[in-house]
Amino acid sequence: MRLQRNGGRWLVCGLALLISLLLVMTGSRGVHANSSTWSPTGSMTTTRIGHTATLLPNGQVLAAGGSGEAGTLASAELYNPVSGTWTPTGSMTTSRYQHTATLLPSGQVLVVGGENSGFTPIANAELYDPNRGIWTPTGSMATGRELHTATLLPNGQVLVAAGLDATFTAIASAELYDPSSGTWTSTSSMTAARFAHTATLLPNGQVLGAGGDGIFGPLASAELYDPNSGMWTLTSSMTDARLRHTATLLRSGKVLVTGGIYGDSLASAELYDPGSRTWSPTGSMTTSRYNHTATLLPNSQVLVAGGTTDIFIDASAELYDLGSGQWTLTGSMSTSRSQHTGMLLSNGQVLVAGGQINNLTPLASAELYGIPLLPTRTPRRTKTPTPSPTTSTPTSTPTATATPILPTSTPTTTSTPMPPTMTSTPTTTITPTITSTSAPTSTPTMTATLTSTSVPPQYAIYLPLVQH
Repeated sequence: MRLQRNGGRWLVCGLALLISLLLVMTGSRGVHANSSTWSPTGSMTTTRIGHTATLLPNGQVLAAGGSGEAGTLASAELYNPVSGTWTPTGSMTTSRYQHTATLLPSGQVLVVGGENSGFTPIANAELYDPNRGIWTPTGSMATGRELHTATLLPNGQVLVAAGLDATFTAIASAELYDPSSGTWTSTSSMTAARFAHTATLLPNGQVLGAGGDGIFGPLASAELYDPNSGMWTLTSSMTDARLRHTATLLRSGKVLVTGGIYGDSLASAELYDPGSRTWSPTGSMTTSRYNHTATLLPNSQVLVAGGTTDIFIDASAELYDLGSGQWTLTGSMSTSRSQHTGMLLSNGQVLVAGGQINNLTPLASAELYGIPLLPTRTPRRTKTPTPSPTTSTPTSTPTATATPILPTSTPTTTSTPMPPTMTSTPTTTITPTITSTSAPTSTPTMTATLTSTSVPPQYAIYLPLVQH
């Protein structure tokens, strides 16, 4: 009887331990989803503002260009989520800021336009190869531009639209980049010239361009680009005119636009429904802000962080819940920052880097929001065995490749798609499931299930914006 009682006691203890472990495991996801925790991580090797941040297929983040204490930058660096450190990589051939960066299906990164060290919007473009860590020039656009948008289309081409030209005049022209030929071709112009606007890839393959600053001031208008016809058509206008705002593609397929500036900084937010092609107001943020970041989290909430208010640069952050249409404050960043980048990592954390503080000093610091969903591993290449001279049919033993788990989540310059199979900057653009957003795995075929920001959140293109 004593043995039976002891055995029963051990059984009860064992069941209690199992239940506790299950509760801890379940709770850990809840903690991540609702975590208000910001933690420091390694600083970049140089200060940057108006740069771009791109999530690479191997889970690392590429930061490129921007403006620092030494002026306009050509340098680039890589963030490793495993070590939490930044290391320099090859520099671009041209210094630039307020440019765009787009992850291509090949795994390369296309950087386009921006303003050079001579304070002139430029037309050239270049490609970053993550395998070799170097940049190579590619075809130049017909028109130099900055504060434009760049969106990866379902057919693999990149749509660049509007911006400021070399005379610092708002333009409406648009061009298409073909990665297979490395060349640009003109497509139809937007219905209105604009810059500091947003562009979001919708689940139906069309691109929604919204807001920005125009020839006669801030715009509330929005328009749709159809890749099949190559035409832009007007859709309904936003409730508020705004520029330097964010646009995030939600898993519902709707687009959430937040903040911006029109005379004063804005706290308002609104939703675009691609089905009805209409905008509707939703809950306003607790703080008005522009030049902030908006990132779609794995739990479908949207994290907004930092930015500039009417008085100062802010460190606060808040969460948007689509179900209630309301915002709630979450933990503040350790550093106030504006014109920074925000990127959803493969482990579910959000990496915020760079920007400027209240005295307009560029920052090198970075910090992380949330708790990792899963341990982060850096994928390694799979080597193909070399056949032995004595072996007629060599059999290779597959080497496990750590493929980053892309959490279901469009710059900066860009940001961010979200139906069940969609792939998301800052300030930014997102892509349907592409064999690779925002938004391309460690092998050339990347299935980014970003439901960037944006862009494609991984395909999200962050659009860096500067004070006007």
